[in-house]
Amino acid sequence: MIKGLAITPPILGRISIGKVVEKNGKRLPEKDDQFTLTSQIQNKEGWVKHPLDEQLRAKAPNQKLRSIPVRMIFNDPELNLRAEYSLFDRQTGRPVCVGNGETCQRLTNQGVEHHPCPSPNLCPLAQGGLCKPYGRLYVNLDESDELGTFIFRTTGFNSIRTLAARLSYYHAASNGLLSCLPLQLTLRGKSTTQSYRTPVYYVDLTLRDGINLQQAIQTAQDIDQQGKQSGFNQNVLDQTARKGFANAQFEVYAEEGFDLVEEFYNDENQEAKTEQVQVETTTIAMPKSNSSEGFMQDIQQGLQRSVQALN
Repeated sequence: MIKGLAITPPILGRISIGKVVEKNGKRLPEKDDQFTLTSQIQNKEGWVKHPLDEQLRAKAPNQKLRSIPVRMIFNDPELNLRAEYSLFDRQTGRPVCVGNGETCQRLTNQGVEHHPCPSPNLCPLAQGGLCKPYGRLYVNLDESDELGTFIFRTTGFNSIRTLAARLSYYHAASNGLLSCLPLQLTLRGKSTTQSYRTPVYYVDLTLRDGINLQQAIQTAQDIDQQGKQSGFNQNVLDQTARKGFANAQFEVYAEEGFDLVEEFYNDENQEAKTEQVQVETTTIAMPKSNSSEGFMQDIQQGLQRSVQALN
């Protein structure tokens, strides 16, 4: 396999709780109080809705899609949810620095370098809100393609922390049978002082309605036994996915980075800032420069400050 190419789960569509709208000639992020399922195709109105969106919405109260039945593809929680601190080049969409809170990989003129990764509040390169968490949750929605996924992307601590906790808890409670549990994504809201008492929506992972934990575990055991009898090997599937993720230094490419910047971040307009406070996600802004060379100079200066701070 080509080295440097991340092999990630096949994506059939997207799950979002917000959208991009055009206001005064600018495309700005806007919050929503429900899920939307889209395809991977865009037109001038935005992302085209996936047929599953209409099917699930027809069964939802008031056609508000606030829960989605899902299945995890992998037993390992960290294969279903990918999350790290990320710093993007807003001009090219490519990741410049990606870290896990202990170590990070940075793209420089000399290539990819490895550095300590303190929290964004302590990293000189991340000052001014330049570095934020970026999470991707892969879930299966359609039994017609059992290895295809829909991706939920978020830059919010609320969603990342909640999803990480639920995945690890369900994994432990089911004795590692996470991929066999009947689960659903659930939209929740809360208000905080930082959100000026307006609702902030985030995503939770729960058991499907009407199923308790004991019933879910029994269902998972039955599904696991049926899979083994048919020759299905979940452990090898997890190992293969782990190797695929590890095949590249950066999992996110410029194409996804551009979508991310447009959908979640915009710091050039005060109206957009107000919207972002309410959406849960905040801006990953890059130092402005007139060229790629100027941008890399900004990064080099940040790296020099990082070295000075560590010394």
